Amino acid sequence: MTKKVLIAFFLISGIVSAQQFSVKTAFLEKWKNSKKYLLEIADKMPEDNYEFKPTAREMMFKEQLLHIRQNMLWLGTTYFTKEKFDREVLKENVPQKKSEIIKLLENAFDKVYTQVQNSTKDDLQVEIDFFAGRKSKLQILNLLQDHVTHHRGQLIVYLNLNEIKPPRYVGW
Repeated sequence: MTKKVLIAFFLISGIVSAQQFSVKTAFLEKWKNSKKYLLEIADKMPEDNYEFKPTAREMMFKEQLLHIRQNMLWLGTTYFTKEKFDREVLKENVPQKKSEIIKLLENAFDKVYTQVQNSTKDDLQVEIDFFAGRKSKLQILNLLQDHVTHHRGQLIVYLNLNEIKPPRYVGW
């Protein structure tokens, strides 16, 4: 190989490598794994225990799942599409069955995945008005994942309080 070919190879490798390990692709990989992990947790809890809550001030297991879904749809729709998010629509026909809740949660993960996948690298740098002040869309991605993680941790406690072994941790 000539020196020019080697230099071109390393430059192209660097560009491909940078594209493969972008913030967006890293988020999407983690989002897929987060989905798998949360759905496994949701599946572990018997349907009879979906109304379990450890204290009066806590949400029920199913309410935690629906809250996670609502937050994903709100952040994904509001900040990664031109659509208007309607919180009231989610309050209509609230599912009661475990299988329905899991399917809605799965669909919400998929919707956010597509919304983020369709965004550009530059989109993530855009600052938006948020109730907690100006934030970049990259910060919204972090919030999306952090919120799921926060409530998933609570759900793991719910499983343990019911003597149910949680699924193996997936953190990547």
